[in-house]
Amino acid sequence: MAVNDLTHLDKDDRPQMVDVSDKAITTRTATATCLVELGSELMSDFESGDLITKKGSVLQTATIAGIMGAKRTPDLIPMCHPIGLEKVNIHITPHSDTSLLVSCTCKITSKTGVEMEALTGANVAALTIYDMCKSKNPGIIISELKLTEKRGGKSDFNA
Repeated sequence: MAVNDLTHLDKDDRPQMVDVSDKAITTRTATATCLVELGSELMSDFESGDLITKKGSVLQTATIAGIMGAKRTPDLIPMCHPIGLEKVNIHITPHSDTSLLVSCTCKITSKTGVEMEALTGANVAALTIYDMCKSKNPGIIISELKLTEKRGGKSDFNA
């Protein structure tokens, strides 16, 4: 891909926010996931479904943080359009005997997509799990942050 093919650069290769004024309003959804490798000892603490720490419920706090992160995406990503999210859903489930899978799905009826919001929401939820559990295992690894599905707009994507 040539530099001039990037949508966030104008014809003179200067940064720009993409003009979406002529795009059609459609329902758009995106889902992103990432893994939080806790280790078997810490993961066993989640056997009852959640872990309550001095900071509170890990999974409930991470869920709220992920929602808040998705909503604040344009404050973090310079060329991201500020949008009115209509839905943000965070799911945190066991992935293996050592890890959790964090999933964030965002939805909007708009002229622009929600991929960045889904990626940010999943990442912020994972970072919150790390923050709340790091005293027990500072070696927690967050990995494989990726877009897994996108619907609406010009094209769909399914990993």
